[in-house]
Amino acid sequence: MSPLSSDDLHAIREELNAGTTPVVWFTGSAVGVPEGRSGKVIALNEPAEGDFIQVRPASSKDVLSFSVAELTRVKPARKKSAPDPAPAKASTKARADKPAPEAAKPASGAASAPSTVPAAKSQTAAAAKSQTAAAAKSQSAAAAKSQTETTAKPASKPASKPSEAGATRSKSRQSKPAVNGATVTLTADSDGQWSVEVSTPRKRVVKPTQVSANAVQQAARLLHEDVSAAVEPVIEAAREQHRARVEALRAELEAAQAALEELDD
Repeated sequence: MSPLSSDDLHAIREELNAGTTPVVWFTGSAVGVPEGRSGKVIALNEPAEGDFIQVRPASSKDVLSFSVAELTRVKPARKKSAPDPAPAKASTKARADKPAPEAAKPASGAASAPSTVPAAKSQTAAAAKSQTAAAAKSQSAAAAKSQTETTAKPASKPASKPSEAGATRSKSRQSKPAVNGATVTLTADSDGQWSVEVSTPRKRVVKPTQVSANAVQQAARLLHEDVSAAVEPVIEAAREQHRARVEALRAELEAAQAALEELDD
């Protein structure tokens, strides 16, 4: 079966946007789900790479993630069942049970008496042979049925619990460690305010969040002396800026205080 193509993904996305649940089938590459089983697509994650297709397999309540190689839009053909060999056996039995044709009657009455004994003996032997063949066939059929039941019984046990396979698959997918890495960015604005941001190749984990300059200074010292040397001038410049502002506000406050005292006098 051919895996999903870009056209198939485009059609599935359009069906999801229209409010429907597209049907797909699992290929031989699918893990934890039998080949040929159907499922419904619940969502398509972004970006389109890896196991980004969310599918709920038929007869299951679990929603699992799959790749394009594990799914197909081509419905598999039904497997043809093997022909029943019973008619051939029945015809064989009919031929075995059919009595042998009677011997041709003799032309004269004198010779007819001796020939009846072999004919009766032949019919008796044929009947005994037919009964023996029927008994042997019955025993063979019973043994075959017992062997079939013994073989089929253990095989049906795993099929009764589809949720266990889905739960194991879901747990194995969720326990995969993240190996894509992350990027931590520290930014200082013109007023000396610092913010931190964390992102991965797929999405932004932490949006820009304000942090104190003191915390940035301590973290830089713990990371590396070169990092501390690069951060320290920025923090020192912000410190001088705030010191100058404090001095200006203090002078403005003193002038206002003096003007207030003159008004009071």
